[in-house]
Amino acid sequence: MIIYILRRLLALIPVVLIMSIVVFLIIYLIPGDPARVMLGDGADESTIQELRQQMGLDYPLVEQYGRWIGQALQGDLGRSFFLQQPVSTAISEHLAPTLSLALFAQIIAVLIAIPLGVRAAVNRGGIADKALNAYSLLGISVPGFLLSLFFVLVFAVRLKWLPVSGYVPIQEGFGSFLKYMFLPALSIGIVMSSLTARIVKASMLEVLHEGFVKTALSKGLSQNKIIYKHVLRNASIPILTVIGGSFGTLVAGAAVIETIFNIPGLGQMLVHAVERRDYAVIQGMVLFIAIVYVAVNLAVDLLYAVVDPRIRLQ
Repeated sequence: MIIYILRRLLALIPVVLIMSIVVFLIIYLIPGDPARVMLGDGADESTIQELRQQMGLDYPLVEQYGRWIGQALQGDLGRSFFLQQPVSTAISEHLAPTLSLALFAQIIAVLIAIPLGVRAAVNRGGIADKALNAYSLLGISVPGFLLSLFFVLVFAVRLKWLPVSGYVPIQEGFGSFLKYMFLPALSIGIVMSSLTARIVKASMLEVLHEGFVKTALSKGLSQNKIIYKHVLRNASIPILTVIGGSFGTLVAGAAVIETIFNIPGLGQMLVHAVERRDYAVIQGMVLFIAIVYVAVNLAVDLLYAVVDPRIRLQ
């Protein structure tokens, strides 16, 4: 297992290196002088030159990258021009809401997708299968932000059961945290579960026809035990892949939902940074999100080896 983990970690080194180069070059994709673009046309030359020195733009490109990646490896992602604080500090302050939203939405998606996908596979062509097809069509065709607006209109504006927007940290009360987090997490969770449920169904159908299922039935094992203990485990590799991928995408792409519900997370922070052309924040955020995505995929790879020991031997 240790050798398997080391192999996976070594394989990530070139990925992270290439990723860091792409992130570093973001600042040079904008036409014109980055310092002048940030300050606007009305800024005087001395102020522009001071910002150029602060951003390290006077150094050769290769040296700029070396200094930037060296600082990043020490946890220093630069300093935000508009927030007037280190980018790493800003990320840490906005991380908890985004992680809470991603985890809550993922839990909702799994709780919906696995039972629905399993029932649809076991009763292929039945009511559960038809319900899954309709549910998947709804989840794929309706964007998450539109679903969130519908939920706000029904549960917050009309029924007044839940707040319209905002965020309460879990430390200030779990009940209040759930009230504010439920609608945004449900909006994302439903969209995610529609795809996950289809993957669960397809994976289950592949395994249900294997010989060990008939053998288990002939030995008198209950259907639920066979399905959830044996079949689902053997079908779990594609399911883990889509769950891991969707979680990484959630952390990276929650900006719209965070904006609608006024959640002070990473997505909202990135939107504001783009609006202000705060390049240090944009670079730091994109690098952080990319590392999170790589870390999630590494965790999924390790789970493969736990679920199916044969993978460790390949």
